[in-house]
Amino acid sequence: MITGNIKEALINTLVGISGSANVFTDEASINHYGHDETEKLNYPPDVVVKPSSTEEISKILKYCNENLIPVTPRGAGTGLSGGAIPHNGGVVISTEKLNKIIEIDERNLQVITEPGVITEVLQNAVKEKNLFYPPDPASRGSCFIGGNISENSGGPKAVKYGVVKDYVLNLEVVLPTGEIIWTGANVLKNSTGYNLTQLIVGSEGTLGIVTKIVLKLIPLPKYDLLILAPFASLEKASEAVSAIFRAGFIPSAMELIERDALNVVSKMVDSYVVPIDENIAAHLIVEVDGNNIDVLMSEMEAIAELLQQFDAGEIFFADDAQQKNELWKLRRRVAEDVKLAGYTIEEDTVVPRAELPALIKGVKELGRQHNFHAVCYGHAGDGNLHIRIKKESIPNSYGNEEMNKILRVLFELVKSLGGTISGEHGIGLIQKDFLHIVFNEANLRLMREIKKAFDPNNILNPGKIFDL
Repeated sequence: MITGNIKEALINTLVGISGSANVFTDEASINHYGHDETEKLNYPPDVVVKPSSTEEISKILKYCNENLIPVTPRGAGTGLSGGAIPHNGGVVISTEKLNKIIEIDERNLQVITEPGVITEVLQNAVKEKNLFYPPDPASRGSCFIGGNISENSGGPKAVKYGVVKDYVLNLEVVLPTGEIIWTGANVLKNSTGYNLTQLIVGSEGTLGIVTKIVLKLIPLPKYDLLILAPFASLEKASEAVSAIFRAGFIPSAMELIERDALNVVSKMVDSYVVPIDENIAAHLIVEVDGNNIDVLMSEMEAIAELLQQFDAGEIFFADDAQQKNELWKLRRRVAEDVKLAGYTIEEDTVVPRAELPALIKGVKELGRQHNFHAVCYGHAGDGNLHIRIKKESIPNSYGNEEMNKILRVLFELVKSLGGTISGEHGIGLIQKDFLHIVFNEANLRLMREIKKAFDPNNILNPGKIFDL
């Protein structure tokens, strides 16, 4: 933490740049900006500042760099890996006032936006013009598009449409030195030098602070169909996932929800659109979309027939928008509600989708061996399984030796199945000690050298992803 004359000078400088109304040192603000949605961790900063422009951020970073003051960039604080937690104190720069959609370019199918725009707000704005921005994390109603850039977010639509990186064309970035750059060009093809745009995407706020974003858009599909399929076993449900793709179908979403997770959520939101049957272990949500309703109906009927080969129960077709919205509401509330129910430790593993049955089996076996309960859910269509863990008296994995031993075994299993330890939540603070499981020293050396090239004084989100 910063104290004395250094802290006083810092606050005076921030007030001079962003105004006293945008600089916060009160206890409530410090506590609020000391945590995100990661476990039950809280590391308060010394001061919070809410700049309103790229130029203000540039001046703040220049001052902090010259005075070796740590800076933590922050979007909406919905992250799950500790990326926005200021565990070294210093300054939190919140991007919440950079919240304008600058331009929707209908001729070129692009949108230019600031990072503090809520993802769903952006999606709805382009939807009004019959355009589509597909990445849709579960927190889309509250998360910022800038945070999605930092974590390379995905969501249910990723299985067909890809993740954030597939839509980012160009970024305005403030470097830790205060310099301002554009990383690329507003074009669909670019082979001009190193791809700095894609380097920034997923860098978790460790290389620069994104202040403007140029995204590719696509035409909005006219129709979508949705089914819910119950299965008597988790493994059968996950086996069916790979079979659908091998049969030639590409759903726009394919989500797995274990019964225990669904049970928690249904009670939390007081919704029983999905019957909770003790004989059902898991459900698959399968969605298809496109512009020809007859083709979609034919595809969905074929998928439903295929699922019967994996002992699916009675399949529920969502008949209207209300039923579809109710199902998606349940799915999107899973992470929030199971955390409230005590499943505070979340892992974001991803494996080739045909290996999902082996991963789920391994998770359940680990739970039996180490006396913890886990619920599984997530983006089964792209092999991204979210694992929520509840273990008596251990609310956090960060800093807990017993839980870290368990997670190491889990991540070694993931690696053996050809997967990796994070699909869309990032490494941040809590996963960095496990990077050596999936990367060798040459990989880590290159990453550290890239960090040093961007941030030689290590002031920007220091201690995230790895230690220098």
